[in-house]
Amino acid sequence: MMDSLSHEHTAPAAPDAGAPPGALILNDRIARLDAASTAWARTTLVERIGVIEAVRDALMAAAEDWVQAAATAKQLTPEAAALGEEWQSGPYALMSGCNDYLHTLRGLAADAAQGAGASPRHLRGLKTRALPNGQLAVEVLPATHWDKILFSGVKAEVWMRPGVTAPGLKDHVAASQSSPAASRSGRVSLVLGAGNITAIAPLDCLHKLLIDHAVVVLKLNPVLDAMKPVLERVFAPLIARDALAIVAGDGALGAWLCRHPRIACIHVTGSAATWGAIVWGCGATGQRNRAADAPANPRPVTAELGCVSPTIVVPGPWSAADIAFQAENIASQKLHNGGFNCIACQMLVLPQDWPAGNRLLAAVERVMAAAPRRALWYPGAAARIAAALDGAGHVVRRLGAGTEGRAVVEPPRLTRDRPMETDEVFAPVLAVTRLPFAPAAGADGATPAEIEAWLRRAITWSNDRLSGTLGANILIHPRTAKALGPRFDALLADLHYGCIAVNAWSGLGFLLARTPWGAFNGGALDAVMAGRPPADPGSGIGFVHNTLMFDAAERAVVTAPFRPFPRGLLSGSLAMLPRPPWFVTHGHAAEIGRRLTRFAYRPGWRHLPRIMAAALRG
Repeated sequence: MMDSLSHEHTAPAAPDAGAPPGALILNDRIARLDAASTAWARTTLVERIGVIEAVRDALMAAAEDWVQAAATAKQLTPEAAALGEEWQSGPYALMSGCNDYLHTLRGLAADAAQGAGASPRHLRGLKTRALPNGQLAVEVLPATHWDKILFSGVKAEVWMRPGVTAPGLKDHVAASQSSPAASRSGRVSLVLGAGNITAIAPLDCLHKLLIDHAVVVLKLNPVLDAMKPVLERVFAPLIARDALAIVAGDGALGAWLCRHPRIACIHVTGSAATWGAIVWGCGATGQRNRAADAPANPRPVTAELGCVSPTIVVPGPWSAADIAFQAENIASQKLHNGGFNCIACQMLVLPQDWPAGNRLLAAVERVMAAAPRRALWYPGAAARIAAALDGAGHVVRRLGAGTEGRAVVEPPRLTRDRPMETDEVFAPVLAVTRLPFAPAAGADGATPAEIEAWLRRAITWSNDRLSGTLGANILIHPRTAKALGPRFDALLADLHYGCIAVNAWSGLGFLLARTPWGAFNGGALDAVMAGRPPADPGSGIGFVHNTLMFDAAERAVVTAPFRPFPRGLLSGSLAMLPRPPWFVTHGHAAEIGRRLTRFAYRPGWRHLPRIMAAALRG
């Protein structure tokens, strides 16, 4: 994820040092938030339900303008198929998040009215299971009959930290809501918004407001400054309470806000360099502070900082149709949002000498070359593309005409000096790694044990060589997964990422606000809250989203059908999901996104025929 704050700002100083234009007005707004912070912290669950319902109403009224503002920022034409991405990862994502928070808040309010029960009401009906290593998995999707229709065949689980059991799960849910509202004190949080996906910052704000009980100053990334009027309309119910203020400006403004004495905590979506500048300071001063373990900024700073995300392709009996569909899946993981995603697939991990591997890669390149053109709208993209293509010894295949920069890079052999393993390219460049795979009877005759050994090698390689722990993807034929049995879950447990997608894209884990979103980083959050930030934050610290309010979540695992409808029916899958609407090859994604948003606002059977018709035409 690219920077939300300039790397060039000065080390922390008094709040008025380098004050931006309009500092007096900003100081007044922050003072008003600070004065209202305790009142917000003490709002009842019923009051918060009313506020979020009002936000939903405002969001639906502003949804079209939201998408148009995002399209302007990203240089999309009114008829662009990519407008579907803006609907789905903008208004729809926030509407779904509001719905999920309302479900939880209503359940907690009912629990409070009737006294604590055996289990939190909002978790009732969710399936649980014990994983091979003893960890607890909670199935959070599907949870309703609507889920079973709209996300047919898709399953999402939240895996808990070791030691959490099904009977004890109730003790690890919504701890932040357990204290009496009247006893809470307020604080002001700064959210430094992302510049790529328009729902990121709004969802981060809801997390701070509803889970952390903090009022929020949202500082937009300059790339998305055009969203400010729309977001002020959407969040008018919170702004009217002085629970939220939205500001726009450059990196100097962000740096000044990070030092403001009324700001108690910070959440940033950006780069590790940005996080380091906030926590330790810049330049030589920052290096000295980091070496001395002496943070320049005493505030807790949580973060989502991006990743070099792998897509691991497991060898198996893939047909030509399987290769064609999964090539669209992989290309979409790379090209969604023009390639400017923190969990875009950056490293395609293939089995060496697997015959289907070459056919799959060729198909991926064809899809990437033929996908609709996108402008390089995110700042610095051209330079990052040039750096990615400049690796010594790489084979570079440029895809398609023009200057958009789509390319595949592949080294002739494994080396340890590969920037694509360590630097998030944040652009439409895909890297390829082939790991040794030499079954005794040949690739097509590999035994389950030999496939398991290769998958374990790929997991170890990804953990050890690739930077970040935010999201990873595994593509596996259902027959292969069945042959591995429970050992497949055991292998997933060893893949150290905050969201793992099986036959899907980890971006789906972002879209499903019920699942926690953040890095796989153990107890780093506890250390940060205690004032001990890590020297290396990896892909970030802490979870956002997590609308079911799990306190002991370790990761999310999302699974989707390997084959689409109707072909999946022939192999025994009952899933009715055709080409997913987040695929860049979907021709009706904008219509689906608009209709999904309306459905999320007012669910009902009347919406489904048109949604399904548009989906089937994809």
